[in-house]
Amino acid sequence: MAETREEWIKKRAYALWEEEGHPTGRDSIHWEQARHERDALDGSARASDGKVAKPRAKRTVVSAKTNGGVTPAPKRTASRKTAS
Repeated sequence: MAETREEWIKKRAYALWEEEGHPTGRDSIHWEQARHERDALDGSARASDGKVAKPRAKRTVVSAKTNGGVTPAPKRTASRKTAS
């Protein structure tokens, strides 16, 4: 049987609560975040013609030289002009 929207939100809110280490007093924040995530999923799952569209995978750019690590930007050096 398919899971209802409310069941999905309830499970996601619980997962968010667990991920944050079981904090007290943040239940409404977790519920709202889960509701927004579900709304985003519902919106992205439908194309403009009403047909269900597959979500695209997120792409990341990884440099082959750094073996997947992040390379800091090179430092800029100020060029000084000499007076003639």
